[in-house]
Amino acid sequence: MLNRKIAPKITDAVEFHLALPSYQKYTLKNGVELYTVDLGTQETLMLNWVFFAGNWYEEKNLVAATTNYLLKNGTSKRNALAINEHFEYYGAYLNRHSQNETAEISLHCLNKHVNELLPVVAELITDSIFPAEELGIYKKNMSQRLQVNLKKNDFVAGRLIEAYLFGKNHPYGKYSSLEDYNFLQEEEIRDFYKKYYQNGRCIIFAAGKLPATLVKEIETHFGSLPLHVSGNADGNIQHAISPVTEKKYKVLNDPNGVQGAIRIGRNFPNRHHPDFQKVQVLNNVFGGFFGSRLMANIREDKGYTYGIYSYLLNQIQESAFLISTEAGIEVCEATVQEVYKEMQLLRDEPINEEELQTTRNFMIGTILGDLDGPFHVAGRWKSILLNNLDENYFYNGINTIKTITAKELHALANKYLHPEDFYELVVI
Repeated sequence: MLNRKIAPKITDAVEFHLALPSYQKYTLKNGVELYTVDLGTQETLMLNWVFFAGNWYEEKNLVAATTNYLLKNGTSKRNALAINEHFEYYGAYLNRHSQNETAEISLHCLNKHVNELLPVVAELITDSIFPAEELGIYKKNMSQRLQVNLKKNDFVAGRLIEAYLFGKNHPYGKYSSLEDYNFLQEEEIRDFYKKYYQNGRCIIFAAGKLPATLVKEIETHFGSLPLHVSGNADGNIQHAISPVTEKKYKVLNDPNGVQGAIRIGRNFPNRHHPDFQKVQVLNNVFGGFFGSRLMANIREDKGYTYGIYSYLLNQIQESAFLISTEAGIEVCEATVQEVYKEMQLLRDEPINEEELQTTRNFMIGTILGDLDGPFHVAGRWKSILLNNLDENYFYNGINTIKTITAKELHALANKYLHPEDFYELVVI
């Protein structure tokens, strides 16, 4: 009989056994790969069409993002209103998102309606016409949004730090201007669409409680399209990183503001580097979660900010180690110095076992949450596959979290946490 006077044993997250549910891979007639994660009890599903059509491939700024945004704004058969009404009628949500290397179309819907929705998604991929009036509305709205955002120190800081790290002409570092929107042309968008969507490289992900006929339906609507799995004709495009030489910047953006935006960052290799997963543990000790050293010092002890975090950029080709916060103008410089102080402490002394165990439990708990449900599982697989990794990366990461020592973290801090290697930006 259960003795309720004895508290149950508390199990640390690091003792959990985590397993990444597997996917099923199919290859359509045109070579396009389809990855499915058939999990869950709810009658819903998610579909992602991932195209290698990010700004990595554009010749002119904003063409990739504009093309992706306007995909659902008109075909030869339906205008933007009719497209939106079709998906709303079936209680579905269709979105699109453009990133550096890739661009996506995503569909969330009840699985019983997917057959009515797939033909329209195929229509967007094959028959978007980018009406001039829709482009005009887009340019006006985005220009107005940019003007508003440029008044925000945090927005300006986010743009500038990546330009410093990668170079303002690199896909990771370039940013939009009002002139860029004014100079967008319909023909450029149609050419990009034809090359990178109609005839582009595509990978499809499906997750949820999947209908038995889903693969067949996807084959019917997408297997005969001129999509492909191999790289585009210029799929091996490379962009050289050209970081600026000066490393300390102070930018006056809002003379009447009371709060400044701080970014401190350095270039860092991508996930294929042997230190990447180890540095993720170091990052969490440093500033990766609410119990980190940066948060304990700068928020809880000094009261300079509501929140401060460090993180590794989630990009395919290159990464960066960044620290991000906002603080009162009068304490911005003091905040920067406290960040460097915490770097020095990590270089000077190994962390104690209690702090390391807390960090391990947080990281394992986060992964556990990321495996909750088919959509999260599919997201994990998408990140792994798009970065040309395999499931060993997932399990190696868990093993790293559980076994990395304070001595190893101390060595990594002395390798990567030197203030002279970091770009420093304060926007006030």
